Amino acid sequence: MDFTGHAFPTLVHGEAGEATPPAGWRPDPAAVSWRLRCHEYDGENADSDYASYFARFLETVDTTRIRDLTIGSWGDPVNDSSATAVKLLADAADRFPALRSLFLGDISYEDSELSWIEQSDVAPLLQAFPELTALRIRGGTKLGLKKVRHASLRTLRIESAGLRSHVVRTVGACELPALEHLELWLGVETQGGSATAADLAPILGGERLPSLRHLGLRNSEIQDEIAAAVASAPVVARLESLDLSMGALTDAGAEALLSGQPLTHLKELDLHHHYLTDAMMDRLRAALPGVDVDLSDGEDPDDDWPYVAASE
Repeated sequence: MDFTGHAFPTLVHGEAGEATPPAGWRPDPAAVSWRLRCHEYDGENADSDYASYFARFLETVDTTRIRDLTIGSWGDPVNDSSATAVKLLADAADRFPALRSLFLGDISYEDSELSWIEQSDVAPLLQAFPELTALRIRGGTKLGLKKVRHASLRTLRIESAGLRSHVVRTVGACELPALEHLELWLGVETQGGSATAADLAPILGGERLPSLRHLGLRNSEIQDEIAAAVASAPVVARLESLDLSMGALTDAGAEALLSGQPLTHLKELDLHHHYLTDAMMDRLRAALPGVDVDLSDGEDPDDDWPYVAASE
């Protein structure tokens, strides 16, 4: 229930840990990553709501020195959207002048399936924190985004079991001149994933992403169509790494990659969790001898019902 500070190396690997510090102990706010987690069912000592919990955090911790903030559950992760958490943080932006990295929705499957996490319009966070360099969002249900210009953001990661087309199009319409790392989990139609390869056109064109060096278009049931679009995408020429993993990629998609523009300039090509035949995997390795190609977690190429890695 309580808010805790965790050493940066722990957060870098994506898990913030659950160890409870000694009573009364408070670390240097700038030296750790802070994780907020408020459940309405946490028992007698729970705050009455997320607003009360967040207010207690502001009163207890010197937030002016916090550089890295992770927001876990904001009440009932299944029935409550992130709208209150987003508004409270955006309204208190002046209390977080040093904030550079934000993770909204660090909710594990023990509390909620990925597809159940209810998000909201996250544009206020980008507008309130112009110096933010990294934004990670987990959950695509009710996720909203408005066209914004953000000069500092270098990493944007959206993890979803079903990403809606308007969100993908809006990401492509945003002006993000400093963005180096973009990762979208597109998901499946049954979980609201309505994005198509055509919706990715502004991203793949790259005009608004002059600094992009890593592109991840992951966890998609239309991975073959995405691979075909990527094969001729102008943005690929400036990438150092490309990630088309976690989806339903088959030999057809891999053939499109091999038949498209050269990929030999890449340092990494991540295709793990795929439906490729042994022969196609051999062709990829032979065609890209200097590229670190991840072909792990291969599924049965003859499977009539290919699935993505995160669909629930």
